[in-house]
Amino acid sequence: MMIDDPATRPVVAIAAGRHRRAAGGHPWVYSNEVVMDAAAKALPRGSLVTLKGADGNALGVATFNPNALVAARLLDRDPGTRIDRDFFIARLERALALRRRLYAEPYGRLVHAEADGLPGLVIDRYGATLVAQLNTAGMARLEGEIVAAAAAALAPDAIVLRNDGTARAIEGLEDEARTALGTVAGPVEIRENRARYLVDVLAGQKTGWFYDQRENRRFVSGLAAGARVLDVYCYTGGLAILAALAGADRVLGIDRSEPALALAAASADLNDQGSCCRFARGEAFHELERLGRAGERFDVVAADPPAFVKAKKDLGPGLRGYRKLVRLAAALVAPGGILFVASCSHNVTAEDFAEAVRRGLGDAERTGRILVSAGAAPDHPVHPALPESAYLKAMTLALD
Repeated sequence: MMIDDPATRPVVAIAAGRHRRAAGGHPWVYSNEVVMDAAAKALPRGSLVTLKGADGNALGVATFNPNALVAARLLDRDPGTRIDRDFFIARLERALALRRRLYAEPYGRLVHAEADGLPGLVIDRYGATLVAQLNTAGMARLEGEIVAAAAAALAPDAIVLRNDGTARAIEGLEDEARTALGTVAGPVEIRENRARYLVDVLAGQKTGWFYDQRENRRFVSGLAAGARVLDVYCYTGGLAILAALAGADRVLGIDRSEPALALAAASADLNDQGSCCRFARGEAFHELERLGRAGERFDVVAADPPAFVKAKKDLGPGLRGYRKLVRLAAALVAPGGILFVASCSHNVTAEDFAEAVRRGLGDAERTGRILVSAGAAPDHPVHPALPESAYLKAMTLALD
């Protein structure tokens, strides 16, 4: 484990006139804001440092990576805070107290990085199994303290480390997935809204499940009674199965991942909805075009794709992709039906996404009304000084 002593911790200075964002509450300090002298450049990636302004006043304790664009990530505004097991226990207990006010059952996002005062760390709860993502060099160096704190604060049966996200490459970290505590023999069962699901926490996307869409799934499924439902990018059936439980007439889920579809079918059976739900493998755009040519129409169409814009350079093509997705999906919505579409690309603003949706509807020659514009579920809070962390955009529309 890393031993932190505030008295001997390295000091990194912020350049003159570059401290205002950090002093104003922003949790990041960029590399061009730091005095990147020889001593700073020599620090190992992920080192704990005391941040000081050009005036010598301390701004707090942070993790530091001299090779990353975001060079420093603040953990605490008190430079005397010791970053150890007890520090993480306190942060986890604070996060847990909030989640217990939001949801009664132990299924959801426990730690949402900066918003929970733990930049670079994500932890999802799957009952007695925790799945963590250590996405920065700082959190990777603090793995021992994090695992020990999670074990002490929550007493889980297992802790899985899904350190295989794209953010790790930016930090100079390799991908890995392993169990740090206990064992996981296969899919774990969770409960969300009124449904039960099987989740692959070892090899599924992200940590295995997308808790961020919980409230959006609940709302859209509430419009599905008696409906023909199409769920594109259905993954493991989160919306499809909930729509079936809400009384949908029939549900078609489409995804390109065979393992995900197998879990979706198993979860449908778990909820006694196997006869209502059908899952098919296919590429979303191809299947939407094929269904359109076949004259198929649905009362509810949902499209929740993976990020089309993973970097700012992808913004133009990505927005055109969302526009095309809306055009193809809207063409399949029966008159008076519902269209749900989402973007998890944090580089896409809410305004950009709304414009792509508007243009896609125009391309499809459809009109309608926006019922709800929403983001992630409340267990994915947003840091007030980091609005770009509000990555999820979702719109539910009634089409004429």
